[in-house]
Amino acid sequence: MDTKTTTDILKEAILLEHRGRAFYTSVAAQTGCDAVRRIFTIIANEEQEHIRFLSDQFRHYQKHHSFMNLESHTGRPDDEVATQVLSEEMKGQISAAGFEAAAISAAMDFESKAVELYSSRAEAATDENEKALYCMLADWERGHHQWLARIDKELREQVWYDNNFWPF
Repeated sequence: MDTKTTTDILKEAILLEHRGRAFYTSVAAQTGCDAVRRIFTIIANEEQEHIRFLSDQFRHYQKHHSFMNLESHTGRPDDEVATQVLSEEMKGQISAAGFEAAAISAAMDFESKAVELYSSRAEAATDENEKALYCMLADWERGHHQWLARIDKELREQVWYDNNFWPF
């Protein structure tokens, strides 16, 4: 595998995680909704873990031209925490047309791009540790997207219900 291509992709992945963390931290700081603050803080913290992990992989690859084994890294977000945050309280605090709803929509796009990047890299990888790394990251980002999609769906349905948009 071409070293330049591999290191460029690792750099791109680290940059993507930094951007995500900055976005999620900003939303958490700006929102007036405690539940949204919690979910975006959780995701920002997980993005920080990705930065650390990818940076370690980058340094290892630069030195050894191979990827570290992932045995000690689980790479899955805590669905139980997300379920607790996805509550009636949160739905009551968020306006579907407000800042938080727009941030959730933007975050979904961001997570989709991350899943796409990591999935395509996993498909192209010939090194088993590299493939495992990108599969793990794609899975983790897919979990973030699922949390956000559930929030978005519940918000849309609440607006539809409140405005009698249902055909029945």
